[in-house]
Amino acid sequence: MKKLNCWEFNKCGRECEDCFFEEFNACPSSIELCTNGINDGQNGGRACWAIAGTFSGDKIKCDNADKLNTCKECDFYKLVQREEADKFITGSELTEMILYKEKILLYTRQL
Repeated sequence: MKKLNCWEFNKCGRECEDCFFEEFNACPSSIELCTNGINDGQNGGRACWAIAGTFSGDKIKCDNADKLNTCKECDFYKLVQREEADKFITGSELTEMILYKEKILLYTRQL
């Protein structure tokens, strides 16, 4: 069974595979490549609680990445936690992974 990404679960219509956030008003979770594959999701689709500026409907839900306490109450967060069980990657682990990958991308661009 295919696991849902946050935009599929919430039906927000903010997903975008080949676009830029500013240009198409896409949710950051749908274009966050550093979290692709995390919790079996596409881009940040199953890691949205660790991504700043994610949407809920047509409004930005949280404008910073320090939002895990709020997200723990979300039905989608609880679904991913249940589905992944002992393989579930938490907010602090995700934040560290994102920062690490962003540093690598920055470094490779400077070469």
